[in-house]
Amino acid sequence: MTNTTARQVIAPRYGGPEVLETVEVPLTQAGPGQVTIEVRAAGVNPADYKQVAGGYSKDPADLPLRPGYEVAGVVTALGADTELASGGGAVGDEVLAFRVQGGYASMLTVPAKDVFAKPAGLGFPEAANLLLAGSTAEDMLRVVAAREGDVLLVHGASGAVGLMVVQLAVARGMRVIGTASERRADEVRRFGGEPVTYGDGLEDRVRALAPDGIDAALDCVGTDEAVDVSLALAARERIVTIAAHARAQREGFRAVGGRDPESAAFRDSVRGDLIARAARGELVVPMARTYPLEQASEALALLAEGHPGGKLALLP
Repeated sequence: MTNTTARQVIAPRYGGPEVLETVEVPLTQAGPGQVTIEVRAAGVNPADYKQVAGGYSKDPADLPLRPGYEVAGVVTALGADTELASGGGAVGDEVLAFRVQGGYASMLTVPAKDVFAKPAGLGFPEAANLLLAGSTAEDMLRVVAAREGDVLLVHGASGAVGLMVVQLAVARGMRVIGTASERRADEVRRFGGEPVTYGDGLEDRVRALAPDGIDAALDCVGTDEAVDVSLALAARERIVTIAAHARAQREGFRAVGGRDPESAAFRDSVRGDLIARAARGELVVPMARTYPLEQASEALALLAEGHPGGKLALLP
């Protein structure tokens, strides 16, 4: 029997994680160019928290919000004459999808152009957390024109995007100095980065590690310390942030986000390569924990604290 409804997490109003609730909604049947996925895991990202909080828009016409930009699961239906973005596709295939809308759900019908075959060795929670962080990291490396031999300073290197930057940069022959707490320093080392603790004296500690200078600075945290140290150590044209947008505009360096058309197009273009790297074991998604779908509020609350210790996933 074909499912006609799905469980969906929505935000009926703007606010904190506590506004989320789980409801039953009609399931859109897959038409041409569409795929229906039984969601096994939904990625949880800071963008979800910002969306619910009204960080992108507070237009009442957009309510209820349907958070969730990436999922992994099993194909239950394909529209007529439809193939996945990675080619082929059949009912029962394991897949991952990004960028989608409303991923906090038990089932979801999405454009086939955003659905890719899931590598067999990648778990559903990891697959559901690969592409948003991975494509953001690639975008940051693009903007600062990072290349082999560069010395990079990565602020927030033990976070989801930071660890992706570390892995991608080290694989391409770059040296990465990454800020992290003492508790998370080993995670940065695990992927080939050189950890440095943030806090008073950060600039001096980085200079001691890189006496010949820093080629580029990538800010994943948005603190004034991160921006100040970046400006002291790198040229403005080789600084990028994903969090300190106001400072970037004021100080004349780049800020990027998935809603920028240029960034969105680039991030979509690298999805296949990121999946291939993960399939070969070259890109790891460190997980912190998983939650049932109905505990989306708890997952977002932990994420909002800023130090979940890895990626989070909802398991419908």
